[in-house]
Amino acid sequence: MIIAQENGRTIPKEDKIFAINGRAKAMIAEKGQDAVVNATIGALLDDNGKLIVMESVMDAIRMLTPADYAEYAPISGIPAFKEAVKKALFGSHQTDRFVEVCASPGGTGSLRNTISNYSQPGDKIMTSDWFWAGYTTIVGELGRSIATYELFTKDGAFNAESFAETAEKLVDEQGRLVIILNTPAHNPTGYSLTDEDWDKVVESLNRISAKGPVTLLIDAAYIDFAGDEEEYRSFFKKVELLNEHVLPLVAYSASKTLTLYGMRTGALVCMAPTAEIAEEFRRCAEYSSRGSWSNCVRAGQTVLANIYASDELVEKVAREREYFRNMLIARGKAFEAALREEGVENVPFDAGFFTCIEHEDPNAISAALEEQGIFTVPLAKGVRVSVASISEEKCVKTAKAIAKLVK
Repeated sequence: MIIAQENGRTIPKEDKIFAINGRAKAMIAEKGQDAVVNATIGALLDDNGKLIVMESVMDAIRMLTPADYAEYAPISGIPAFKEAVKKALFGSHQTDRFVEVCASPGGTGSLRNTISNYSQPGDKIMTSDWFWAGYTTIVGELGRSIATYELFTKDGAFNAESFAETAEKLVDEQGRLVIILNTPAHNPTGYSLTDEDWDKVVESLNRISAKGPVTLLIDAAYIDFAGDEEEYRSFFKKVELLNEHVLPLVAYSASKTLTLYGMRTGALVCMAPTAEIAEEFRRCAEYSSRGSWSNCVRAGQTVLANIYASDELVEKVAREREYFRNMLIARGKAFEAALREEGVENVPFDAGFFTCIEHEDPNAISAALEEQGIFTVPLAKGVRVSVASISEEKCVKTAKAIAKLVK
């Protein structure tokens, strides 16, 4: 008997990444942690495979009262949280635009509300050809689909021409467009758009949006693990150059930036060109939130608010996060260097939780690695390795094993 309705969706029997992770955990239980490389997890782990939870964040958690855990939060978030999000997201690059904030359960909720409110059923949502698989699930659940542009040119630069051509084609077909731009520290490649890349994005969208409105969703989940926290926010000044026909939205994830994955704390931030568009955003985002998760976890919101109410805690978080960020970047660079020693290149990598190797048969490569106790994630264009979840030593081991298979 079939009772559940697919409604045009493709519902897999299991989540691919969680299934691979489950097999890795089973092998760890059988053979021990040292014998297995589990490079599937999108969370920051120490060299022993244990989840990193920043002690500075725990200081803010210890400040919580019973009411902070139990009381409902307003649909758009508690006021102190919304102000803290602006400080956390923009840093010293505060914007003069009309800003509204709506709480969401991690960055995923921000993606969901953007697609629900700024596209129509049947629309194609544009993103790069290397992308987080969760995008497909989110857009498919809402009756949309993914259309991709080529992220890189043959020489490894941002493919501004493909970006512009794809965007213009979709606006011509649909009369509107939602673009998901995952930067800095892109999942899954680790690439970050440069200021020069942003100049090209702004130029093309200002031109194309004359044909129909464009919503640009910047998925900034990994912004605080990309590099210097102020330098990697310079692109916000470029975003301000977008014209009134382009609406910039930003998906912010405290789940990632504060290592609070389980508290599901995030926000969708609007950088509207006018007060009228900002008010429209607020009304629509609250409506969609009410119709899906209603409101978000108050405790996570209060943690962020507590941190930004204390200069001492803000500084402590920044210092601790810098240490782990440097560890993460060192792992990625060690992986990249080990590959190059074997004459193999990964896709352009800057920073972040992941890096990738392009290959025409990623499933075969991932399966062969699994036989060696190395667990990775096969994507459409290659294999993803989580440098966030394995030690520098295991990064090198994984790189060498991959090089032997792809050469």
